[in-house]
Amino acid sequence: MTESKGKILTVNLIQTDIVWEDVEANLQNIEFLIDRHPQKSDLYILPETFSTGFTMQTEKFAVPESGSVVQWMIEQARIMDAMFMGSVIIEEDGKYFNRLYCISKEGIEGFYDKRHLFRMGREHDFYTPGEERKVITFRGFRILPLICYDIRFPVFSRNRNDYDILLYVANWPAPRQHVWTVLLQARAIENQAYVLGVNRVGLDGEGVDHLGETSVINLIGKKTAGLANKPGLLYYEIPLNEIVNFRKKFPAWKDADDFRIYTE
Repeated sequence: MTESKGKILTVNLIQTDIVWEDVEANLQNIEFLIDRHPQKSDLYILPETFSTGFTMQTEKFAVPESGSVVQWMIEQARIMDAMFMGSVIIEEDGKYFNRLYCISKEGIEGFYDKRHLFRMGREHDFYTPGEERKVITFRGFRILPLICYDIRFPVFSRNRNDYDILLYVANWPAPRQHVWTVLLQARAIENQAYVLGVNRVGLDGEGVDHLGETSVINLIGKKTAGLANKPGLLYYEIPLNEIVNFRKKFPAWKDADDFRIYTE
């Protein structure tokens, strides 16, 4: 690991009321939230399918990587001198992916295709599952980006001392809000990592309500910052030395079971 002393990652978690299947309105709303927020950061994180909502109209709303939504992310990253992360409906070789992009001012640093597709919403009928778990390194911090339903599968997110921050972007519905809160805390405790959960608010086009509760969970599973049920930005500072020192003092990760299916 790189030298941790003094390293701090500033993050802005962006909680929006996503306008159903209206790309232009959603990008404008995000720009408005960013512009009126006084604290700039290293990392901006957007909810799952932030430009459209969690729609199954993949043929209508999927875009290529060269399309306007990804280019908007690249432009925002350049303007803010920061990394932007958020998931977009992507078409590639005739397949559709719920793809989380990690974009800096230099361009696309990497992406993650949602592995676990939410069959109760028929996501598996319209999207292709991803196959790889990817860690992105940015400004000295190692980040594992995952999407919504992935949070229910702890083997896939198991920390093998290869990341510092675990990130979930979501369209998590109000009826299961308690589950969201508990699983964020559980993932933080078992992985000895900061967990950032970014959810949306408001009704979607299917009549499903979302309560937000975008949260920062620390290494011992305590919620240290959060947003209520309204659009906004949540600013937070994560010190790398706190993570490194905690794992040295309490190295439970050394005794973890070896789940080989995702390590080879």
